[in-house]
Amino acid sequence: MPTTIRQILCPTDFSEISRRAIAHATAIARWYGASLSVLHVCDSSGAMLGRIREQIAASCAEATGSGVPVIALVDPGRPAAAIVDRAASIPADLIVIGTHGAGGFEHLVLGSVAEKVLRKAGCPVLTVPPHAEGSALPFKRVLCAVDFSAWSLQAFEFAKSLARESGAALTALSVIEWPWPEPPAPVFAELPAEQAAALAEYRRYMEEAALRRLTSLVEQSAAGIAAEPRIGHGKPAAQILQAAADLGADLIVIGVHGRNALDLGVFGSTANHVVRQAVCPVLTLRG
Repeated sequence: MPTTIRQILCPTDFSEISRRAIAHATAIARWYGASLSVLHVCDSSGAMLGRIREQIAASCAEATGSGVPVIALVDPGRPAAAIVDRAASIPADLIVIGTHGAGGFEHLVLGSVAEKVLRKAGCPVLTVPPHAEGSALPFKRVLCAVDFSAWSLQAFEFAKSLARESGAALTALSVIEWPWPEPPAPVFAELPAEQAAALAEYRRYMEEAALRRLTSLVEQSAAGIAAEPRIGHGKPAAQILQAAADLGADLIVIGVHGRNALDLGVFGSTANHVVRQAVCPVLTLRG
């Protein structure tokens, strides 16, 4: 099913980080012919509302100049809750939000506005870190993590759509997780011969099976896109980040199984690690 984006919500605090998020939201709105709602959350008197809307309009000059319909919104309340509520009321098909700190969430305490939005939003969320190495638009290289779960396949559909709209190459990454961190791989010469042979054969079997399945997915569903399969070994978050660095990816797409205190909210989850440490935008989709 083709991805449809008609309404995009982009919160702003008028910082440089928010400016980058608006630039990404603007590009995506142009690709999909979507409307862009730009939201500032504060408790302001009526006299200030006009000035805030003027600030929003100024920050969206590129969007309006390129024909993107822009709606300026000012809502009261706590930022994360107000963003999630507004996204539900629009209803937004995508939230684009900037993150603070040198590595996105890396230097933030758990519970930041963006982290709360990630946990609670009912629609996909694109987080844009500051000084993103892949900040030039359109996207040129999209990396999507695939573990063949329903939510990761949904993420792959979205990744295909973004790759097609932006003319990007797409890499589908499947990670085979082992009880030890990789790289490096275990040194088989240090193991008893029988165990080394069994482990080598098992690794070969797992990699071939995963590659066949991933190749089939790419060939059957990514027609018209420059797409390739890739297999990683080790911890998923580390492998996703390493693949993004190796490929020079300017977007990572990852599926998330739910958004509550037992999944994305738990520090140490794959999605949390990726979003906190990525140097390029990360799109998370709820399964």
